Amino acid sequence: MDTIFALSSGRPPAAISVIRISGPEARPAAERIAGALPEPRSAGVRQLRHPLSGHLLDEALVLRFDSPASSTGEDVVEFQCHGGRAVVDAILAALAELGDLRPAQPGEFTRRAFENGRIDLTEAEGLADLIEAETESQRKAALALSEGGLRKQIALWQERLLGLSAEAERAIDYDEEDESIDSALVRECDVLAAELRQWLERPRVERLRDGVKVVVAGPTNAGKSSLVNAIAGCERAIVTDVPGTTRDHIEVPLSLAGVPVLLTDTAGLRHSEDRVEAIGISRAQQLIETADILLWLGDEAAPDHSRLVKVHAKADLPNRAVAPASAIAVSACTGEGLKALLERVGDLARSLLPSEDAIALNRRQAMHIREAAAAFEAAAGSTELVLLSENLRLARAAFDRLTGRAGVEDVLDALFSRFCLGK
Repeated sequence: MDTIFALSSGRPPAAISVIRISGPEARPAAERIAGALPEPRSAGVRQLRHPLSGHLLDEALVLRFDSPASSTGEDVVEFQCHGGRAVVDAILAALAELGDLRPAQPGEFTRRAFENGRIDLTEAEGLADLIEAETESQRKAALALSEGGLRKQIALWQERLLGLSAEAERAIDYDEEDESIDSALVRECDVLAAELRQWLERPRVERLRDGVKVVVAGPTNAGKSSLVNAIAGCERAIVTDVPGTTRDHIEVPLSLAGVPVLLTDTAGLRHSEDRVEAIGISRAQQLIETADILLWLGDEAAPDHSRLVKVHAKADLPNRAVAPASAIAVSACTGEGLKALLERVGDLARSLLPSEDAIALNRRQAMHIREAAAAFEAAAGSTELVLLSENLRLARAAFDRLTGRAGVEDVLDALFSRFCLGK
């Protein structure tokens, strides 16, 4: 296993920078630069010197973590040095001149933690989400996952599953009437399947990570682009009085009181002979169908949608002074009604997101939990002990894929490439 090093804090200049070394040669390499290292899990101030010339590079705080009690499960040494560019570059260059070390790849420290059993795949996914979190709700959900919330729940399921498997195998080996199945086994399989199905019904993390899709739609010249600009607080969409100005959808990622939202302006709906505009209208209709929340502008009948918000736009104009009872009167020019509209959108968006104390599944995790639930359901419906035991084995395999213990090689490169250098 190579020994790797990287800057693990933000790019300089900064008050302090953290340079991390991990691998079998971490301690000898650090000693060539810092001299005698402090005791494990202790910190000490050391002069950092170039290993060849002996020139002083910096005076830094040095920390040592011995395998396996480290973040990667390997020997780890950290230099907490001054955060100037020249200082950081000099230390990194000195480490590069040591033949037994190489610069780390993005996510390589975390990947080693996974491969050495310090974290499982669900915790690694949580760390990736935590790095990319831009809103408070995203941060809390990612933190719950990275701290092992899902891993602990899976461990409880696996413990119960192993008990069921052991009982099924005992019955196969020792019961004289193999064709009979203990009703307690069937009941517990049903209970586990129901628990997993309940987890699958929870709001998923994709909306939290990518944003709740809020689509602004309606006929031409209804005020859609002006409303999008007013909500975004900047000129994101072109606004004119010419019908059909917006020919393609425009996406604006926003955070509404900590809730991630993807606001989408669409082409005005009408019959058009213009080929380009017709394509934009077709895309608008598709976006309406897939919207999480639909803001409908215009006096025409709104499409059927489970989370429809009717907007009476241009409320500042004399002929628009009276709004229908079911619509929110809004003026993009004066700001009238914007607060009420955003509160309504925020309430609807929050109803689609996981609660702050809940663990939200991503698409991969949900897929493997669905596989395990199907295996438990098949086990409960088995007519022979051998079939029940086989279905329990399939459930164990699904949990192993869920935690990364087996069958996930195809997802590892994609996951750890999301990490920054030094993580």
